[in-house]
Formats: sequence, structure tokens, C-alpha cells
Amino acid sequence: MKKYLPLLAALLLIQTATIAQNKTGATIIVESPESPAIRLPELVSIKWTDVLLKYPKIKADNFKVIDGGNKQVPVQLEYKGLPTIQNLLIPVTISAGKKVVFKILEGKPYTVAQKVFGRYVPERKDDFAWENDKIAFRMYGKALESTNENAFGIDVWAKRTDKMILNKWYKTGDYHVDHGDGLDYYSVGFTLGAGDIAPYVNGKIGFPKNYRKSKVLDHGPLRFSFELEYEEWDVAGRMVKVVKQFSLDAGSQLNRVEATFSFAEKDADMPVVAGIVKRKEKGTISPLTKNKGVLGYWEPEHGADGIIGVGTIMLSPSSKTIETETHLLQETMTKSDVPTVYYSGAAWNKAAEIKTAEEWFRYLNQFKETINSPLIIKIK
Repeated sequence: MKKYLPLLAALLLIQTATIAQNKTGATIIVESPESPAIRLPELVSIKWTDVLLKYPKIKADNFKVIDGGNKQVPVQLEYKGLPTIQNLLIPVTISAGKKVVFKILEGKPYTVAQKVFGRYVPERKDDFAWENDKIAFRMYGKALESTNENAFGIDVWAKRTDKMILNKWYKTGDYHVDHGDGLDYYSVGFTLGAGDIAPYVNGKIGFPKNYRKSKVLDHGPLRFSFELEYEEWDVAGRMVKVVKQFSLDAGSQLNRVEATFSFAEKDADMPVVAGIVKRKEKGTISPLTKNKGVLGYWEPEHGADGIIGVGTIMLSPSSKTIETETHLLQETMTKSDVPTVYYSGAAWNKAAEIKTAEEWFRYLNQFKETINSPLIIKIK
């Protein structure tokens, strides 16, 4: 009998491989830890190689994902700027300690509504602008530097519609007036604005010039991501370059930012800060969050325009909060060519979802708790 065991094992392996090759679907199981008690909706990322392992015959243009109620759910194939698919993105809303099951099946999916958008805007002095169904942002380019409008940090466009508004607003040019779907009244100037990042040496922010190159990594419909590249500049005698990658998911108030600074001293630390510009009038700063890496600011009311809340979430456990005359800052240390990852974003009270400082600070803390307790994902 023993002499037949290797043959039986080989036959079993062949049978298993044949079954996998012939599969016309796969099952994804998503489980939530027992804490936090409240999780925000999130976009689950599943490696495409893992999908292929369980469903080798899948075709990228001919599959759909259904939930436990047999309803199709929107999905996105994420490329991250590469020529091949990297991840399958699925939106998930799940309670603590619960489990949800999705099935990947063969078949034509429905067209997913575009919930994120962004682009380079050459017609407006090299802006790069992006949005989702909640909020919009922009960064400034080289062409703005030669004007009296020049500014540096992240700008916020306050919107109260789930429709994409960037092209419409840029076309009319009348986005400083609210015509029913929002406006741009946020003032940036020569600051970090709504959560940009820069070196911080000897108590000073080392601002670079505006970005020089842009590249869209993913167009949506559920996650928009892009990259901005800055030219080298002098920071207290040290020449520094930075590349920033931003991603914004549908339904989120916050961007994920990955900033990679490069400088000659490969083993040296450099302090960097993610910051929020303060207003002269009194705003509200999030209480007792310094050790949690969460910093929230509820701006003073801007007349009939309403109130914008801004926040940053620093993932580094060693980050600390600094308040200056012009900024609220979260400082951490970085090394050359090592990405610093954090989150920044905003909310507008007239969008009628987050209407008070307390609600904004609660959202930021729940966002951080959700990040700190990743979902458990299995595929079979």
C-alpha cells in the first residue's frame, strides 16, 4: 500500500488543481474585530493575485460581485499606476464582531456610478483638483507662482451634492459663489492649508515651490489616486525632494497621503509636519487627542458661507502636536526615501452631515479607530 501513497498524493494534487482551474467563482469573507464598537464604511482591498489563485478563469471585464442578499455591489479594479491590476476594491459597511460574505461570479457587471474624480487643470494655472461624493480639494501648480494669487497648501472646496462638480465649476469660473451645490471660500495663502506636509526645522516650515509633475494612478469610480512631484529645494542647508501620493475614496472626508522625502543623508532623521492653517478668529481645536495622532480644527464661522472642519491623522506613534501662531501641526520624523503615511481632509457644516465640532472630532476619532483595527479578509 505504501508504494501507492505517492501516486495517490499526486493524483489528489492534480484533481485539486483541476477543480481550481474549472471554478467559475470565488467567495470573499470579511470579518470585523470586536472593537471599535463603531466602524466607518470603508473600501476593502483584496490582492488581485489572491483572486486569481482562487478563480483562475476570471476575466477582468466579465465578473460581478454580489452580497448576501444576492444584490450586485459596486467594485473597482485598482492599478496604482501600474500596467496590471493590483487590487479588487469592494465597499464594506460592517458592525463590530460581525461577518459579511461576497461572491464573485462570472457575468457582465452593471456600470458603477462615478463617485470620485480628479484631473490636472491647465486652464486654471496648473491646478490639480480632485473630489468625491462628499468634498473636493485642489493643489497649486507652477503657473500660479508668477501671479499675485500664489498659494501653497491644500485647498478645500465645500460641496453639498454627491455629484461631481469640478468640471462644472472650472467651466463657469464662478465657484466663489454658492449657487446651490457649494463653493470655494477656504483661504490657503502661504500655509499648509487643509493638511499638507513639509519639513519642519528650527521651528520653521520648509515650504517647497508648487508641484511640477502630476500623474493619475487610478481614475475611480470608487477610489481616485494620483501623484505629485516637487523639485528639489533647500531646507536649512539640506537639499530635499518630495513625491506625494494622494488617494480619496468614495464616501470619505479624508485623503490618504503618502509623502516620500529624499535627501543625501540616508540614515538621518528629518522632522516633518502635517498642518492645518489657523484663522485669526477663534475656532475650536479637538480636545485631548494629542497622544492619539488625531488633530481636528473646527474653523470660526465664515458668515453665510458656514463652517469648515479640517483634520489630520498621523499614523506614527511618536507624532506630537504643536500649535504656532499660524498653524496646528502634527510632527513626526522621517528618513530619506521612506514614505510617511497620514490622512487629511475636511467637512462642511452646510453639507448637513457633519454639522458641529463635536461631530467632526468624533468622525476623526472613529476614522483612526477603524484604521487601527483592520478587517480580516479570507477568500476561497
